[in-house]
Amino acid sequence: MVLIILMLFILSVSSIFFGASELTLAQIWQHLQQGFGGDKDFIVWQHRLPRTLLSILVGASLGLSGSLVQGVIRNPLASPDLMGISAGAGFCATLLLVMLPAAPTWWLSVAALLGGLLAFSSIMLLAQISQPTPARLALIGVAISAFLASGINFLLVIYPVEINTAMIWLTGSLWGRSWQHIPMLTIIFAVLMVISMYLAWRLDVLGLGEETAYHLGVSVKPLEFTTLFIAVVIASLAVSVAGTVSFIGLLAPHIARLLFGHQHRILLPASALIGAIILVTADVLARSLFAPIELPAGVLTSVIGAPYFIFLLSRYKGW
Repeated sequence: MVLIILMLFILSVSSIFFGASELTLAQIWQHLQQGFGGDKDFIVWQHRLPRTLLSILVGASLGLSGSLVQGVIRNPLASPDLMGISAGAGFCATLLLVMLPAAPTWWLSVAALLGGLLAFSSIMLLAQISQPTPARLALIGVAISAFLASGINFLLVIYPVEINTAMIWLTGSLWGRSWQHIPMLTIIFAVLMVISMYLAWRLDVLGLGEETAYHLGVSVKPLEFTTLFIAVVIASLAVSVAGTVSFIGLLAPHIARLLFGHQHRILLPASALIGAIILVTADVLARSLFAPIELPAGVLTSVIGAPYFIFLLSRYKGW
């Protein structure tokens, strides 16, 4: 865990150096001391530093959300992307972007949260009708996600003038993000992380099966609802800031489980840290590989995540 924290710190510091305009260590230190108003004020203080912090927060949020979803669904293929949460948040946020492009920034967060909750409610309603099992719940999520993705494509077709802003956001990018996005996401992430850690031992018991957990004194249905609600909120807010960054919610919990095992008191913070590492790395590469042209970070996470998802499908044929 110490090594992972150290790796995240090194990557975060390194991210300030790279981009269309490369800076030396002496230049960065000088402008950090000068604060706002220097000639590198935009590059260091208003662009790279808040962007790095947002990469950490968004990646950690998606990693935590993925770990919570997998803990409840008890399926290694479950994640906010495949469960329709990200698609629901993306659909409502896209609807706002194309219908009200001049809307205040905080409206986007509200729209994404409502979309995530809408997708979550639809999944739970359909699951209750069909007598849910972990596999069935995940399949319903995939179907809801595909349906909402088609809705996003429909919006982009009928609103071609507003397509540029929506496309940059939908591909998962931290371009143009600033300090104003940080306080809300920091506070909500901290609160939900504390609540998640409080639920950690109950998720361990739930991993033994619903019937066993019930006989060991865990209120299964309230636990599942609360945990999924936390996952929906934190993933939706992350989507509202960075767009639909794919596969971090799938990759981070798997890597954390390989390193630390299945105890959620370690797995949850480890998933958050690894999610942050993945997104910080993807964002640095996105703005450095073809500088001054910038790729969306979500493109790079998909390049890594899609083959890994195929690998997981090949391992879990019996699912």
